[in-house]
Amino acid sequence: MKVLDIAVIGSGIGGSFIAALNHKHNVMLFEKDHNLGGCASTFCHKNHYYNAGATTLVGYESNHPIKKMFDQVSFTPNLKLSPIAMEVQHGNRKLQRTSNFKDFLEDLDQTYHHINNRIFWTKLKEIDEKFWQLYDHLHYQPHSIKGYFKSLKSFLKLSKELNGVLFESADKFIQEMLPDISNEYQAFLDAQLLITVQAKAKDVSLLSLALGLSYPFHQVYYANGGMGKVIEDMLKPVDVKKHEKILSIKQEKDKYRIKSTKGTYIAKNVILNASVYDSAKLFEDKAIEKYYRKFKLNDQSAFVVYLKLRSQEEFLHHYQIILDQKIPNAISNAFFVSFSDKADEKLSQDGYSITISTHTQALFWDIHSKEEYNRQKKLTQTYILKQFLEHFDTIHEEDIVDIFSATSMTFNRYLGRINCGGEAVSLKNILRLPSVTTPFKGLYNVGDTLFAGQGWPGVGLGVKILDRILNEGR
Repeated sequence: MKVLDIAVIGSGIGGSFIAALNHKHNVMLFEKDHNLGGCASTFCHKNHYYNAGATTLVGYESNHPIKKMFDQVSFTPNLKLSPIAMEVQHGNRKLQRTSNFKDFLEDLDQTYHHINNRIFWTKLKEIDEKFWQLYDHLHYQPHSIKGYFKSLKSFLKLSKELNGVLFESADKFIQEMLPDISNEYQAFLDAQLLITVQAKAKDVSLLSLALGLSYPFHQVYYANGGMGKVIEDMLKPVDVKKHEKILSIKQEKDKYRIKSTKGTYIAKNVILNASVYDSAKLFEDKAIEKYYRKFKLNDQSAFVVYLKLRSQEEFLHHYQIILDQKIPNAISNAFFVSFSDKADEKLSQDGYSITISTHTQALFWDIHSKEEYNRQKKLTQTYILKQFLEHFDTIHEEDIVDIFSATSMTFNRYLGRINCGGEAVSLKNILRLPSVTTPFKGLYNVGDTLFAGQGWPGVGLGVKILDRILNEGR
């Protein structure tokens, strides 16, 4: 039996990047679904195409790991620049998150006025810019003495260069910089953070606050043909096994025996691009199973509404709608709306493809009977649709060709996971966060449930760290 150098389990952003970066080695990638991309996949429903979840690509710019990794694998994605990252609608307020800092501040003072706005946002932008100048020094490898000291050296350098903001409280910073902040302004900050770091200001560090709120100051792109097309095209040089689910993995001396629905494979290295919270069930080895079971589920997922809309109106690529009250069965009072580009021949064929998402508890959707599950799902979908139509008064319900929704149970059925993202990095959890390495030789992780975070930039940082480790000494 031929021995693989690397077996990658899962084709999300992390798995796809690490497979593409190492495609010159004997690499094989396995994906249980027939669509590649995981949460960043594009799927077909009733002859219409939709992005499953992720709809923005951030970081395709000079001196950023995402652009560098695409260049490293000699791949140029088919992207279109979004001149406005998103428009925020909050009651009668409208704020455009543009990369032009001067224009943003002028707009901000009209919507969320505070005397310290310029000082607050300038500081966040400076931290963000400094971090992306230093990201190559970032390292997190807690499972060896050498790796531990290398990680410590990395954090000390970053802390020094960033003037100690690495783990300073975001909540404290907001209170000091924006005293007497209005409830509406705080709701805006929290809603923005939920998009990027999957947490509110009270639960994150100042560094996470800066990175999470500053992403619209970077170049934000729309993926022509769907986010899944970026993944599909990037993986063309890789040996990909679609629609092949991994059933079990067993460590055998210095290798791993992998059983799938279609065969058995032997690999020197296994990289899991799966939620760390769902990985224990894959392993026959009790020690490895125990290792993964120690990570407590981050009980957060998404509720997503998919629409097909016939309209000749022009729309931005992205909007965030912030409501006065919490959405039924959600943990947020906001939802994120993504429109396909009008010129996209695939997604916008026969009308706009629209993805609307909000945050919800993952386990909530696992406690109902089928009838109750469908009732609650319908309740949430109907509420979101009503609010969507109220905020886009040029859209009428009769213009909607198709509508359906997904919960954590839907994602589990198709993607093999119920949650979205892991814990936000903080001083309290830094020593217990899952990392790209494990205590077991040849077993690694990538993805959004471990250090360094979610989205293309966060997952990309983890991939950069792992790729460096894999290729040391090669």
